[in-house]
Order: sequence, then C-alpha cells, then structure tokens
Amino acid sequence: MSATIDLAQALLQIDSVTPDDKGCQDLIADFLKPLGFNCEPMPFGDVSNLWARKGDTGPLFVFAGHTDVVPTGPLGKWKHPPFSAEIDQGMMYARGAADMKSSIACFMVATERFIKNYPQHNGSIGFLITSDEEGPAIDGTVKVIETLEARNEKIDYCLVGEPSSDIKLGDSIKNGRRGSLNAKLTIKGIQGHIAYPQLADNPVHKALPALAALIGIEWDQGNDYFPPTSLQISNVQSGTGATNVIPGEIEVMFNFRFSTEHTPESLKQGVIDCLAPFNIDYQIDWNLSGLPFVTPAEGELIQATSDAIHQVLNYHPNLSTGGGTSDGRFIAPTGAQVIEFGPLNDTIHKVNECVSVKDLELLTDIYYQMMINLLIQKA
Repeated sequence: MSATIDLAQALLQIDSVTPDDKGCQDLIADFLKPLGFNCEPMPFGDVSNLWARKGDTGPLFVFAGHTDVVPTGPLGKWKHPPFSAEIDQGMMYARGAADMKSSIACFMVATERFIKNYPQHNGSIGFLITSDEEGPAIDGTVKVIETLEARNEKIDYCLVGEPSSDIKLGDSIKNGRRGSLNAKLTIKGIQGHIAYPQLADNPVHKALPALAALIGIEWDQGNDYFPPTSLQISNVQSGTGATNVIPGEIEVMFNFRFSTEHTPESLKQGVIDCLAPFNIDYQIDWNLSGLPFVTPAEGELIQATSDAIHQVLNYHPNLSTGGGTSDGRFIAPTGAQVIEFGPLNDTIHKVNECVSVKDLELLTDIYYQMMINLLIQKA
C-alpha cells in the first residue's frame, strides 16, 4: 500500500468520535516534526487542537481539517466494522473515510513530497487540526484562530479538506458557504379543556397563520455566488400527549441558510416584522452558527487549486457555495482566502461511509501540485 493509504488507515482505525481525538493529532504531529514543523498542541476544554507550522515568512498556506467523526450508527448495518478501514473492491470503508480523515492523510503525504522536492520553497506551510468540528464547534478552530489573531499570526491561504466533490473527484470546490442562523420560537397560549375552548387560548391555532406568512417570504434572490436565502422549519412541538387538552404553548425551531444579501440582524428584524400583525405572545431565542463567506474566483488560491485539478485530472472544477457549514467560517473573517476541496461527499455521515483508494492517490497528487502552483510558481 502507498503512504497515503497507510496513513489514512492508521487515522481511520482510531475511534475518535467527537470530541475525543484519541491520539490522532499525536500521530499527525509525529509525522510532521521530522519535516521541520513546529507542532503546538492547543487544547481548550475537552477539545484537542493542533497548530503546526513550518517557516516564518509569508505567504502562509494552511491545510485545515478535523480528526473527530460522528457516531457510527447501527454497527450491524455496516458492511465492514466502521473503524477497520477495510479495503473492498477499491473502496475503503470507515467512519470518517470521506469526512475527513482521508483528506488529512493526503495533506500529510503531499506536504512531505513537496518539502522533499522543494526544500527552498517560498512562504510557510501550516496545519490547523481540531477534534471539535462535528460537535458544538466552540473550543476548536474558532479558539485556535482567536489565539493566532492575538499574536498577529495571519493565514493567507487556507484549504479545508472537507468532501466537496459531487459526482467525480475534483468536479466541485467550495469557495464559500452560506450563513446559518437558528431560531427557537415559542408562542404562548392558555392551557385548558378541549371541550371549553372559550376558557383557553390555543397557541397552535395562532401559530399556523403566522408560520404560513413566515415561510411565504422571499428573503432575497441570491447573487452571483449564492442561491436565495432559505428558511426551513425543522421541529414543531406542542401538547401534553392527551387528546382533550388544549396546549399552553407551541415551540417551533427553524433555520436560515442565508447569503451575503442578508445579515443576521436583517433576518431577525424580518421575522419580527412578519409576526407583528398576528397579535401573538411569543419569545424567540437566536443562535448564530456562522456568517456567510466567499472567496472570489479570481483569487490566487482558487486559481492554484483549479489549475492543479486540471493538471492531474484534465478538467476544471465548478465553484459552489452550497451544502452545510464548515470551519472555514471561522477562518475567512481574518481575511484569508478559504476554499474547501476533498473527496466525494455522497456517503458522509452514512452507514458504510467510504472513499475510493484511487481517488486518495489522485487527491494527494492534486494537493502536491497545488502547493507548487501557489508557493513555487505564483509566490
């Protein structure tokens, strides 16, 4: 087996369910130190983080990723044990195979090859690895970035190894992400016997026309980089479980995935304005998961990555801002150019998550060529 596959299997065989790193970052640091990296553990709370850097000049190019994985789900439904990293007909099966330990293995081997072949390269190379991407994301990348910013250590280019490819490797890279704003709307009424509605106040009846108005709003039409802002209701809870009781309140959870056409404040105000005519007693608790960000297509990082994909695979990727959030949302506000590029995303978080062994070899080649394009040819 190749160095990439060996490293991927070594990482995948560690059951590092979020936020427990279980030694993955030690393995990464042990690999990077002989290459000249200064490896700095940055633990916060129960979360393990690793900041590794080689060089002290600009530009600073960083590989970012996470060693934590989501739970496996039912073990009996897996074709192979989820932490075996078994290879079967060219596919490697493991929790985290696509999301995203395999990308980290590709980072490592590509970096080793690059440093060996170009020891006098321009700029610096960094690794930002966390074990808190799949969890609350409170003590992970965001805290590392706060630490780096406090000591004026600026990232110029950052590639996040999230699985961005759709149908074939390299067909899509993420050059941004929508913002995510969560809301818990509680509409209050008066509980009572269902046979005496005049003595109660049914919050469900009040909620339905208000919610219909809310979901009927066209928030924007998107722009050149983003699709239109979307509001989706995810949970509705009310009632006591009895058929003869009018509930006292209804709780509705919804989420905005929003473009740069909006700010969290403008969305909040839009909801308040929408609910005002309905004369309801309500409370809203808001939680901002991340702001939208975008890296312009003409930036050096996108050009270097797109050219590398073409050099290895003979086609250029599409740019996309779709999908969920990533830790790129914590890095982009510093002014860094940020993209996400990794393997296929069709099995992430699923039973029998897997990745093509061949694709990992090609992904390593692309990461290697990208560093050449960025730190040799374009520096």
